[in-house]
Amino acid sequence: MYHSSTQKRHWTFSSEEDLAHCRAEANRKFRSKAVASGKVQQNDPILLEPHEELAICKYYEKRLVDFCAVFKPAMPRSVVGTACVYFKRFYLNNSVMEYHPRIIMLTCAFLACKVDEFNVSSAQFVGNLRESPLGQEKALEQILEYELLLIQQLNFHLIVHNPYRPFEGFLIDLKTRYPVLDNPEVLRKTADDFLNRVALTDAYLLFSPSQIALTAILSSGSRAGINMESYLSESLMLKEDRICLAKLLDGMKCMKNLIKKYELPRPEEVAALKQKLEKCHSSELSLSVNPKKRKGYEDDEYVAKKSKMDEEEWTDDDLMDLV
Repeated sequence: MYHSSTQKRHWTFSSEEDLAHCRAEANRKFRSKAVASGKVQQNDPILLEPHEELAICKYYEKRLVDFCAVFKPAMPRSVVGTACVYFKRFYLNNSVMEYHPRIIMLTCAFLACKVDEFNVSSAQFVGNLRESPLGQEKALEQILEYELLLIQQLNFHLIVHNPYRPFEGFLIDLKTRYPVLDNPEVLRKTADDFLNRVALTDAYLLFSPSQIALTAILSSGSRAGINMESYLSESLMLKEDRICLAKLLDGMKCMKNLIKKYELPRPEEVAALKQKLEKCHSSELSLSVNPKKRKGYEDDEYVAKKSKMDEEEWTDDDLMDLV
C-alpha cells in the first residue's frame, strides 16, 4: 500500500521548493566535478543552468510519453506512469550533463516494462525505434548498460503507485454509494485528460496517488457543471474533519496550478539547449565523469565492436519518426 511504501517515505516531497533544491544540488555537484576536471570554468557558458536542465527534462519526458503512446504491443498506462516517475526521480539527483536523457528515457521505459510485468522481449522493445538493425543493436546495448545505473540511482525503489487504480476505485464508489450522480462514467474522458496532463508535472512527486485520482474526478465534475461537494462531505465522511478537508482542497488547487503553469520549452529553446547538451557529451570535452558509462559501454569489448558500431551512431534523429 502507498502509505507504507518507499514512494511515500523517500519520493514524496513537501513542496516544489524541495524539488527545486534537489535539482539545483544535482547541477552544483556536476559543475564541481566538471571544474575539477580542469576542462571548464565554474561559469562556463557550455554548462547548463538548473532551469535549462529542467527544460531539457520536460522535452525528453514528453518524448518518452510519445514513444510509449505508439509502442507495439500497446503499453498499459501503469507502465507509462512508472516510466515517467523513474525519469523524474533519476533527474532529481543527477544532471543531464552527466547522463544523457535520450538513453535514460528509454532505459526508464525498458525497466518499467519489467517491473510492471508487461512482457516484451528486448528485441520487441528496440523494434519500436523504427531504426535499422544496427541502430537497434546500439540502442539496446546502451539501455542494458544503463539499466543497473538507473536501478541504483532509484535506490532500488522500483514499485510505483500510480493514480489509475484508485481512479477506477473512485468510479466504482461513485456508482455504488453516490446516487446523486446517475452515470459516473461521464466523468471518465475529462478525468483521463486531467491524469495525462498532471503526469507531466511534478504532482507524482508531491501528492499521493489517491489525491491525484480524486482531483481528476472532482475536476472532471466541475468542468461538467456537477457539484460533488456532498461526495466529499458525506460519502468520504470529511464533513467533520475540516483540517483534512482543507488539506485535500489545498492539494487539489496546487495540482490545478501545476497543470496551468506547465509549459513545454519552445522548439527554438530546445534546439539551443540540445546544442549545449551535445557539447557537454562530446568526445572532445567528455565532461561526464565516466566517459565509457556516458557512451553506454562498460568494458573493452567495445573495441572489438567499434568498427560495426561506428557505421551508424544512434542519436535523437533515430526517434524522430516515432510520433
